[in-house]
Amino acid sequence: MKENREHAIRNIFQKSYDTLSKFERAAVEKILRRSKHRMEIDPKELTFGQRLADRVASFGGSWTFILLFVGFLLGWVALNSIMLPMMLADKEGFDPYPYILLNLFLSMLAAVQAPIIMMSQNRQSENDRRAAQEDFEINLKAEMEILSLHEKLDELRVEQWEHLLKIQQDQIEILTKMFERHIREDHGHA
Repeated sequence: MKENREHAIRNIFQKSYDTLSKFERAAVEKILRRSKHRMEIDPKELTFGQRLADRVASFGGSWTFILLFVGFLLGWVALNSIMLPMMLADKEGFDPYPYILLNLFLSMLAAVQAPIIMMSQNRQSENDRRAAQEDFEINLKAEMEILSLHEKLDELRVEQWEHLLKIQQDQIEILTKMFERHIREDHGHA
């Protein structure tokens, strides 16, 4: 196994195992073990805050949220501009145009929602980095497998050439013997 590892490493990295970086060694060990370890974080390992951030970001970026939010805004405007003034006989609603209270609520929502979404995006970036590392390791493994196949094909080709040379040498010997026998027979009859 150690000779195979050294041979594979020399083919890929053109250097010995001892001179590889920690990352390269880990990749080679994983490849040689043919590990199928997934690099994603198990959802059970996430903290409450991380799970909450993911849910808020997921909901905040959905059509459901957008449609509910548009409905809320239209309801707020209708309540304060149409329904309350009609019900209260020419008195204004509790947040008349330009809807200062609504703007305050929207600003507070944005102030809280933005950092939560950024936390979720940071976690997703980490997942993307892990996926990229896994892709690199898979590509490295594929490259090592291809090199291994090339070596096997080269060995087979060398064996075939040796076999063909042996056959050719045998044929030359047979032809030489036939030629010598023919020469002896021709000289014997002459």
